[in-house]
Formats: sequence, C-alpha cells, structure tokens
Amino acid sequence: MSASTASGSDDDYRSRAQQSPLASQRAKQGGAPSEANSKGRFAGYFPLGYKEGFSQWWASIPAAAAEHRVLSFVPYLRQPPTQTQTDSAPPLSNGTPMPVSNDSSKEATPVKTSSSTDPYGPRYWHSNLVKLSGKNRALNEFSVERLNEVTDQNLVMLHGYGAGLGFFYKNFEGLSRVKGWKVYALDLLGMGRSSRPPFRLHAKDRQGSITEAENWFIDALEEWRVQRKIDRFTLLGHSLGGYMAVAYALKYPGHLNKLILASPVGIPEDPYAVNADMPEPENSTLTNEFTQDQDDTVSTSNPEIPESAKTGDKNNFLNARSKAAAAASDGQPGEKNTPTAPRKPIPKWLTYLWDANISPFSLVRWSGPFGPRLVSGWTSRRFSHLPPDQAQALHDYSYSLFRQRGSGEYALSYILAPGAFARSPLIRRIQGIGRQLIAPDGSVTSSISTAERRRENGVPVVLMYGENDWMDIQGGYAAVRKMTEERNNVLQNASAEERQNDHGFAKVMVIANAGHHMYLEGWEEFNEIMRKEMDEVSEREKRRSNSR
Repeated sequence: MSASTASGSDDDYRSRAQQSPLASQRAKQGGAPSEANSKGRFAGYFPLGYKEGFSQWWASIPAAAAEHRVLSFVPYLRQPPTQTQTDSAPPLSNGTPMPVSNDSSKEATPVKTSSSTDPYGPRYWHSNLVKLSGKNRALNEFSVERLNEVTDQNLVMLHGYGAGLGFFYKNFEGLSRVKGWKVYALDLLGMGRSSRPPFRLHAKDRQGSITEAENWFIDALEEWRVQRKIDRFTLLGHSLGGYMAVAYALKYPGHLNKLILASPVGIPEDPYAVNADMPEPENSTLTNEFTQDQDDTVSTSNPEIPESAKTGDKNNFLNARSKAAAAASDGQPGEKNTPTAPRKPIPKWLTYLWDANISPFSLVRWSGPFGPRLVSGWTSRRFSHLPPDQAQALHDYSYSLFRQRGSGEYALSYILAPGAFARSPLIRRIQGIGRQLIAPDGSVTSSISTAERRRENGVPVVLMYGENDWMDIQGGYAAVRKMTEERNNVLQNASAEERQNDHGFAKVMVIANAGHHMYLEGWEEFNEIMRKEMDEVSEREKRRSNSR
C-alpha cells in the first residue's frame, strides 16, 4: 500500500467504509427496516447485518488507512502522518509473516501545526516504524512534541490486549499540552500495526514460559528505548499494557520516573490461575471485556444512540462500582467492607479455546465475511457513547487490527489463565518496583557485589480505575498496601536525607463515569489527571537536577 492510501481524503475513506454497528441499532430504533433487525436474538449481540458485514469484509480497509482515519479526529491534526512501512494486511495465503518494508517512499511525512491553528502549539506530529534487531521485528510509533522547546521529559503509552495506539486518540492533544514533554504511543510487538513475527517459546517449565512470554514484549520496549536514546521516562500502560509496564519496571530498573497503570490486568491472585497443573479458574473477567455494554459504564450524551444500543448485560465484576464509591479507612475509598459477588462460571468451550491458544481474534480471522459482524458485538458496546463518525472509525480500526496475522496474542495464554487472572500475579512482585539494586552499568546482575551497587530510591506508582471498571479495584488497593509496606521497611533505618529523596509513593485514583477504558470513556478527567501527574514529574526532576 502506498503512503497516499493512508493519507487520502476522508470522503474516500467513507466511500470504502460501510454502515456502522450503531447505525443498525439506530435504524431499528427508528422503525426502519434493517437486516440486523430480522436476524433474531443474535442481532442484539452482533448488531451489524450480514450484508453490511460482508461489505466491510469485501472493502478490506487497510489498517494504516483505518488508523489514519481515527487519528484525524485529534484536534488540530486533520491530516495526521501515517507510516505504511509494515504494509499492514491480513494473513498471507502462503502463511509467511507480514513483511517489514524498508521502502523509504513509505515513510510518513511529519506534520507541524502552527500557533495560528493550534492554541496549545505549535506541535510536531510524527508516525514512524522503529526497526528492532532480528527478523521482522519493528514497533509502530506515533509521537507528538512541542516545537521551540527543550524536551526534558518523555511519556510512553502502551495499549491493552489486541488494541492499538489509535485508541488513545482523545489523549494525544491533551497530554502534549504539557510544556517540556514529548509523548510517544507504541503498538506492542505482535499487535496493532507493529510487525507480527511468529511467537515461539523455548522454555519447558511453567515459570520459564511465563517469563519468556513477558520478555517477548518488554525486551522490544527496552530496545526501542535504547534506540531513541531515552534515559528516563514516564510509562503509562492500560490493561495488558499495564501488566507489561510492571514487568518492564522490574526487569529494567532505573529508567522510570513514574509508572501509571490504567486498569492493569493481572494484579489480584487467584488460586486457580497459579496452580501448576493449571485447572482453570471458574469465573471470567475477560468475558466482560467482550460482552459488557458501554452504557453500563459511561453516561452518554449522544442523542442519536437509541435505548436498544444502551441496554447491556449489567455485568458488575466483584462489585467494582460499589467499591469505587464506598467509604473506607486510611483515606482509600472502597478499600474495605465491600461484599464479594458470586463467581460467574466460564463456559467450557471458552476454557478449551484458551488452553488451545485460540484467541478471540482467531475466530474473527476464521469467520471471513462474518468477521465484521463478530467485531460489532464488541465495538457497538465499547464505543456507543461516541459520535457516529468516531464510532464507525473505531469499529473499522478494530476490525482492521483484529484480522491481522496472529502473533503477540498467542503469548497471552502463557501469561493469563481463562478469566484474565495472571498465572504469575503482579501482587506477588509489584512491591519490587523502584527497590532494586542497580550496578554502575545499569544492570541488576548479581555477579557484582552489593557494595558496588546502589538501590533505587523508589518510583511513584499511580493506579487508575474507572468508576464502573470491571477490573477489580481491590487489586489496586492491595498493590498500594504492598508497596507502602515495602517503602516503610526500606526506610526503617534511613536518614532524614534518604527519606526526603525517596519517591516510592503509590496511590489509587478513580475516573468518574468511566469503565475499563477510562482514557476513552472519561477522557477529559483522565487527561487532566495525567497533566497534573506529568507536572509533578517535571517539578521533581528539576529539584533532582538542581540538587546535584
């Protein structure tokens, strides 16, 4: 695909895109005939009609074009740059991996905004493919930096399971307002529009497989950091990206000045998921991600969305809503005195597919022309609070990613058990963030004596949840307690100066009227909180530099 394909006009894009899942719902509400309206009870779960789905499958919008359309909704960026070097396309018929092109003609042209059109600028927007060592390894990168300013700090954003950097489209403009910061968003290796090399494990034991699967993602992030010559940065990870952010902080210490975990997966411990024989757990949180309606979590103001599109299954995993609002001791709302909801069994077929390493995206790929209709079951609920054109663009973007060749998704069954509980829960190790001994060369190798190594002086950790998040917020409060206990132990005999220089604070924050995707559902409050956290980093790092 040429670069011009991704940067074509919006009219050209819309001519290729068909009716959105929400359009079917609106037609049904208005009494207009629609194919989805005549297909029985399954239309409520998969609102896109068969003909509409076939049209979308036939149109086969390239992932680069779909990403370009989503990013066109970023304020002051109507013509975003979009690199097309990965030639993002569905699996090749011969089964070979998707190639990573070195064609310089496919490199995106950076876009600059002027002060006359950008009240918070001028800013420089860039899309790039960062090639890594090895065969077919590269990360898709989107960045924003402020012109005529010295970049003192860097923010790196990681998306969740099967998603892509385009999901942060409501955050790029707001977060890049902070002076002195450059904002990066990355597609994880094997996901989004990053390259999709075959995923293979060599470890034979359980823990070795878990570690190798984690390293597959975080080693790529570290190599990207080295290539970009970034010493220290703030890392934001959502859901699976939050899990990987913790794993990165533990394996590569000394490079983070703040860690922000947005509804991270894998914190709570579950006896089923950590069992060596792996009898799978009997309740599901991952199922909620694909079945919970958006209106269960977000108060929408879009008048064009009918009530039929707002009715969900009322999932409320572990009473997360009441936890966010309940009073508790020690200034942590919702930490105690909250009843536990009964467990919801996982369908046996889902457990079988998960153990067989068959992902939800495998089903989308195998379903061919029915793929868009399957995806509509997720997108019609996830994006129901958005204007129709944005919901349509995100549906097309999601489908264009879901149908890509399987790669990083196959690592998930080694990291998470069915139900999205971690096989190696983060609650067992999260207290090690910011507390490791580092050698002069920055490594954590044990071959160097303790006397030659220095201990990190803590990393601030912020855990963010939506008010109606299906992820268990109690895991966040438990993580804060573990990190606070570790800080108290480390500073028990510390001097006044050591206590003052320690930055190992942790806290939980709740985004009102939002669910698991609070960066999208409660984006205004999310951006405001993020700007304050970024300002705090800037002030602290200035004091740190002045004290040297």
